[in-house]
Amino acid sequence: MTIHAFSMGMYVRTIKRRNKDGSEVEYVQLAHNTRHPEKGYSRAEVVYSFGRRDQLDVAALKRLVSSLSRFISPEDIQDLEAQSAGLKFISSRPAGGALLLKGLWERIGIDRCLANALKHTEFKAPISDAIFAMVANRALAPSSKLAVEEWVAKDVHLDIEAPIKVQHLYRSMDFLLKNAEAIQEKVFWTTAQLLNLTVDLIFFDTTNTYFEMEDTNDSELLAFGKSKHKRDDLPQVTIGLAVTREGIPVRCWVLPGNQNDAKCVDTVQKDLNDWRLGNVIWAMDRGMTSEENRKNLQRTGGQYILGEKLRGPNVNEEALNRGGRFKKVNDNLHIKEVFVGEGSGRRRFVIAYNPEQAEHDKHVRARNLERIETELAALNKRSGKAYLKSKYALLAHRSMGRYLKELKSGKLTVDKAKIKQAEKLDGKYLLSTSDKSLSAEDIALGYKQLMEVERAFRTLKSTLSLRPVYHTKDDRIRSHVLLCWLALLLVRITELETGLSWPRVRAELERLYLGEFLHKDGRVLQYTELTQNQRNLFKKLNIKLPAKIKPIG
Repeated sequence: MTIHAFSMGMYVRTIKRRNKDGSEVEYVQLAHNTRHPEKGYSRAEVVYSFGRRDQLDVAALKRLVSSLSRFISPEDIQDLEAQSAGLKFISSRPAGGALLLKGLWERIGIDRCLANALKHTEFKAPISDAIFAMVANRALAPSSKLAVEEWVAKDVHLDIEAPIKVQHLYRSMDFLLKNAEAIQEKVFWTTAQLLNLTVDLIFFDTTNTYFEMEDTNDSELLAFGKSKHKRDDLPQVTIGLAVTREGIPVRCWVLPGNQNDAKCVDTVQKDLNDWRLGNVIWAMDRGMTSEENRKNLQRTGGQYILGEKLRGPNVNEEALNRGGRFKKVNDNLHIKEVFVGEGSGRRRFVIAYNPEQAEHDKHVRARNLERIETELAALNKRSGKAYLKSKYALLAHRSMGRYLKELKSGKLTVDKAKIKQAEKLDGKYLLSTSDKSLSAEDIALGYKQLMEVERAFRTLKSTLSLRPVYHTKDDRIRSHVLLCWLALLLVRITELETGLSWPRVRAELERLYLGEFLHKDGRVLQYTELTQNQRNLFKKLNIKLPAKIKPIG
């Protein structure tokens, strides 16, 4: 009888039976030892019989092993395999996420862009590897540049031979910034060609990120301004992002924190004009709707689709008040096209209406009106300074103040005219465009895609941890944003081609480990078995699967 024991308490054993004709038959069993309740000795108890060895269902056994392996860590699997091969298990690190990012990095040609830029330099440091390490860190485990050195050395496998030191990271950031224009343009055109991107419609928006410091140290970027994070007390920078209709970020800008959104347009337009994109239609949000911006966007033949303020200039009110029926595009989008003005001053508008949003707006307003009644009742019970303080706070309130008016007596009351006006705007948004060829449907649907920019900003700030920013010098801040942009580019391509969110892809691939073993002939690196989901991800991204075992070193 042969026994193969395992530390979990159960073991596989084989037993032989001799037939009358002298032949032997071997059986395979799963057993464990139990103690005799009276005599106290140990005895084998068969848990399951697999049958005759020469008639085993090998496929069923493989399925059983695969099922059991779900409860064993990658390190333990590697250790078991190593023991059977005479190897000593040294360590293991997650490698799947880095494999995917490296595959995209090379597929897009970012490595070649950096190599071309490095041709005429005398750098001996691993600049290209250091840049990839920082980009991968943003996508996989965002941390400070000081922490990246240890992360690369101990916590991930990036397939980088030369050790990455902190000084390499900072030199690489300086190199990246110096070559930012050429690298961004080259990466854009390579990506556009590779993915067959549509570059006739460019979406642009801005956000800002603040720095927890009091002194701006004479920075040209760091400045106090109106913060979208409600942190007007801290200095900030403005970040602009241009995105294609597929949601791929094509370029980023880092601008002074006190710069108005509208002032960004001229800089952005000039920069992208240098790329010779042809007839570009710009889609921008309500912060960009000034006469000057409209002229800038039409410079060199460009066109625009702009979100307009519902409670804006007279021309907007005139457009909203024009008669006509809405045309249903889909359940959540009804549109109406109107024109305002005559001759060269004639402007084209599209009014979009979302019934679902209208119901939401109605519900929110009803809730605010209930709250107003409660606040007014409480206000009338106060007097003196307490009354005045509460009164002016209520008038200034963002949600409730819009429905209030002050009578000659000084008393506050609900303004029914304002409520009636608000009801007319429920579920609506107003768009203007300079393009005469686009249909009203394309204008409305194109503008709805502006949310791709907003989604990109959310990814930058949450998944890729744009902040906190540990840099205070302008050049390092610009370089940090460039690294985040490169990470965002890889992330969005992954999401576009797999149809899955980056956190889900990352979680799946980070279960793929690379184990390190010591053999008498040297060092062996081996990946854990790829799951079907992992194989599908690599296939969708057109990335070659890794060989299970790397050569002995």
